[in-house]
Amino acid sequence: MATKKSETQNTDVRIGISDSPTDLRIETALTSDQVLALVEAALKGGSHLVITDTKNMKTLVPAAKIAFVEFGSAPERRVGFTTL
Repeated sequence: MATKKSETQNTDVRIGISDSPTDLRIETALTSDQVLALVEAALKGGSHLVITDTKNMKTLVPAAKIAFVEFGSAPERRVGFTTL
């Protein structure tokens, strides 16, 4: 059975929160440029960063608590079996 390959490339976002030992990992359908624009706007305005993931769930992070943001294209998920 073949699976349909997604035509859009998702972006993997990792957000470090100050005073927290763990970080947030979000996979979003936004491009890297769109994520960068959202982060810059939140940091410049001192408001909140809101990112919607691929399951249409929203994540809100206060800009004052953002320690770092890493983002890039999500790796392609491989499904199936292969012969060795």
